[in-house]
Amino acid sequence: MYLTTFDPFARDLQRQFDRLARTTFGPSAAMPMDGVRHEGDVVLRFDVPGIDPDSIEVTVDRGVLSVSVTRSDERNENEKFFVRERTMGTVTRRVRLSENLNAEAVEADYRNGVLQVRIPVVEQAKPRKIEVRQADAQQEQAS
Repeated sequence: MYLTTFDPFARDLQRQFDRLARTTFGPSAAMPMDGVRHEGDVVLRFDVPGIDPDSIEVTVDRGVLSVSVTRSDERNENEKFFVRERTMGTVTRRVRLSENLNAEAVEADYRNGVLQVRIPVVEQAKPRKIEVRQADAQQEQAS
């Protein structure tokens, strides 16, 4: 028998975050993200400062959460950049969701430059307490 302690949500999400950051965005991610595991849900927080809330699109398709944001180019014809580090256009971040998350009940809100996506844990995957019963004295004597 093999016993171990681990949190499959945290492990799977962290692995996806690391792989996605390395392969897609390189060392400086265009849309940094934090993932937090609570008892009843997983919360993903995306830094998207300066984004018009109407340009944010959050979708779930076949277990993949996609977050797309668009930053419009804000320059006049007579402006010439000497430094340009802000990403313009559309940026999309995708995260594969665990089968233990309820993709049908995803909620999102945007406040102060942070997009927060809440994904509930399915009831079967939530931790539950197991009752430990004591054996009766009669059962012990019968043994």
